[in-house]
Amino acid sequence: MPPTRTKEIQTPCYIIEEEALLRNLNILDSVQKRAGCKIIMALKGFAMFGVFPLIRQYLCGVAASSLDEARLGYEEFGREVHICAPAYAKTEFDELLSYADHIVFNSFSQWKRYKAIVKGNKKEVSCGIRVNPEHSEVKVAIYDPCGPFSRLGTTRANFEEKEMDGITGLHFHNLCELNSDSLARTLKTVEDKFGLFSRGLKWINFGGGHHITRKDYDTDLLCSLISDFKNRYPLEIYLEPGEAIALNAGVLEASVLDIIHNKKQIAILDTSAAAHMPDVLEMPYRPAIRGAGLPGEYRHTYRLGGMTCLAGDIIGDYSFPEPLKAGSRLVFEDMAHYTMVKNNTFNGVRLPSIAVRKSSGDTRIIRKFGYEDYKNRLS
Repeated sequence: MPPTRTKEIQTPCYIIEEEALLRNLNILDSVQKRAGCKIIMALKGFAMFGVFPLIRQYLCGVAASSLDEARLGYEEFGREVHICAPAYAKTEFDELLSYADHIVFNSFSQWKRYKAIVKGNKKEVSCGIRVNPEHSEVKVAIYDPCGPFSRLGTTRANFEEKEMDGITGLHFHNLCELNSDSLARTLKTVEDKFGLFSRGLKWINFGGGHHITRKDYDTDLLCSLISDFKNRYPLEIYLEPGEAIALNAGVLEASVLDIIHNKKQIAILDTSAAAHMPDVLEMPYRPAIRGAGLPGEYRHTYRLGGMTCLAGDIIGDYSFPEPLKAGSRLVFEDMAHYTMVKNNTFNGVRLPSIAVRKSSGDTRIIRKFGYEDYKNRLS
C-alpha cells in the first residue's frame, strides 16, 4: 500500500512513530553495550510484527507467555525465543519446545512433569525456574507479581534444590513501570534468598517492568547494577521489557462523532476505552491528548466517551482551547504498548487500523480490520 498522509487516514488508527521507536531502541542498545547484558522484547506489551525487522537490528529476541506469542516470535522475529508462563498445557508443550530457545517453569511441579520431554527433545532448549522474591515494588495490586498469595514464581520456602538437575537459569519479575532503584532493592532480596543456587547456572533473567526509555530513568544505575552482578555471578543477564520498547512511540488518532449535553458537554468518539485502550479502565489511568488540558484549564471542557454501549466506557474529562464538533480529531499520546495486544471487538466495534509514520512524515497503513476479524473470533 502506498504511503498516505495522516490527514487522509480514516480514524480510529494506531500510528507508530518510527523515529520515536528508533530513539527507544538506541537507548536499549546502549544499555546492552555498556552493561554487557541482553535485552529481549516482551510480546505481552508490544507485538506489532510489522516493525520486527527494525527491532531485531537492536534486540536479541522476544519473551513470550503463550503458544501463539512464541510462534509469532519464532516466525516473525527470527532470533531468540524465551517462554515463561504460569503453567503449560500438555497438548501444547511439544509445539512450544519447537519454538523455544529458553523455557522457564513457574514451579518445580511443572518442571518435574515436563523435564523428561525436554531432555528427550531433539532441539536443545535451556530451562529455567521462575522465583518469587516476595519483595513488592509495584503499588497497584493487580500488577504486583509478588503480592500476597501470588501464583507467579516459586518462593524460597518452596524451592527444591534437589530438583535443579537440568536447570540452567533463574527468572524473576516484580516490576511495572519502575526505575532502576526498584531493581537495586529487588536484586538484594533475590541474592539474599536465591544466590546460593547460582552454582552451575548459565543465565538469569531480571524480568520486565524496567522503564528504561523514560526520560528520568537512571540508566547509569541500571548498568552499574548489571555490571556489579556479573562480576559476582558470571552469568548471562537478560532483561525483558515490553513497554520500554514502544514507550511514547505511538498514538491513537480518533474523531468526534457527536456532542451531547447532560449537565456537562459530552463528546462521543469513534474509539473506545473498553475496546481500544482497555488499560484506561483496568489500570486505571487518564491518557494524555495532544493540545488538551485538565478540566477548566482551557475554555471548553468535555467528557470524552467511547462508542460502545458500556455505561462506563468513559475516557475522562478534558478541556480544549477551541470547541469540539463532529469531525474534530483527537490524538491520544503513548498508545503503542498494551493497546494492540489487549484490544477487543466488544459490541462488534472494529479494531483501529495500524500505521507507521516514517521520519519523512509519510504515514503508511499496514493493516485495516473489518467484519471478518470480528466474525472469526466467534462460532
